[in-house]
Amino acid sequence: MGEEDGPGLFHHKKQTLIDEISGKIINGDLLTKIHAAREIRSMIRNRNSSDKIRTKLAAAGVIQPLVLMLYSRNHDAREVSLLALLNLASRNERNKEQIVTCGAIPPLVELLKFQNTNTLRELATASILTLSTASPNKKTIIDSGVIPLLIQILSCGTVQGRVDSVTALHNLLTSQQPPLIPDAKAIPPLINLLKECKKSSKFAEKTTSLIQIISQSEEGKSAITNTQDGILTLVETIEDGSLVSTEHAVTTLLTMCVSCRSKYRELILNEGAIPGLLRLTVYGSEEAQEKARTLLDLLRESSSEKRLSSSVVEKIVHDIASRVDGSDKTVETAKSLLQDMVQRSMEVGMSEIQIRASSSSSSS
Repeated sequence: MGEEDGPGLFHHKKQTLIDEISGKIINGDLLTKIHAAREIRSMIRNRNSSDKIRTKLAAAGVIQPLVLMLYSRNHDAREVSLLALLNLASRNERNKEQIVTCGAIPPLVELLKFQNTNTLRELATASILTLSTASPNKKTIIDSGVIPLLIQILSCGTVQGRVDSVTALHNLLTSQQPPLIPDAKAIPPLINLLKECKKSSKFAEKTTSLIQIISQSEEGKSAITNTQDGILTLVETIEDGSLVSTEHAVTTLLTMCVSCRSKYRELILNEGAIPGLLRLTVYGSEEAQEKARTLLDLLRESSSEKRLSSSVVEKIVHDIASRVDGSDKTVETAKSLLQDMVQRSMEVGMSEIQIRASSSSSSS
């Protein structure tokens, strides 16, 4: 079958093939359905006009029988139907909505509970992720009770399963205002994932967004503190993250400090947050800059001490810069001066640590 036969004949043959496949999957026995599901996936993956193929296959009625195959006890039937549905849903909002309308979410939720097969659970997670990108589907998916299962996958799923779980959770939890706050059990695996990934990546942005949402609960704040390197990982994100992830990270630390300054202030200071926060007051998003200033003020020992607030530091730096290079280069020079201050602050901090370590060894 080729386009050299003429466009009319080509489209006729293609439609005939679609009708044959839909007939098999609607009326065939289980083995015939499995073969037809494989043909659906192959047909979509091997054609340039895959968008039209998706639409035509859905119109031919293949979605409902594929959803029913998810209930089968046959492993192959479940796997091929998941793959076929994923291919039908890809880049097609109408198909995503139809798949959910046909009842795909309950069997997908059941597949997420599978402990003995990573393949089916990973495919089910990918399916939930894909379907969650369509706004009309989000409430149905949230109401299905899928959130705790996605959180469980953060800890025990495959690498791809954990990545898909983070993205699915982000799609679902950020779709509501105010956002739904999930169980704080999600914090340890989220912190571990944030540790391992590049802090400026899109994945880090989604992960820090979820951590920020969970930090709104007392259990979430405590979980960040109790997780190994929890606060340190957020401090590192402030230093190395993108505009989005730094904003989420500073918002999380600020939320913690505002909720109980006496509890969280020392913990944040002990992880060396000051240099990153100072840098954020210059290079962060507008909101991140403001939150960094507020957090710096909260981290001072007391308002009565003769310490310079972050806003005063910035004003002094800008005044110096304007005198050195004139008003036209003030911002550029001020940024350079602040960078030097941050670098010197870090070097002084390291020197103090070395002095303390030396004193401690000599006294012992």
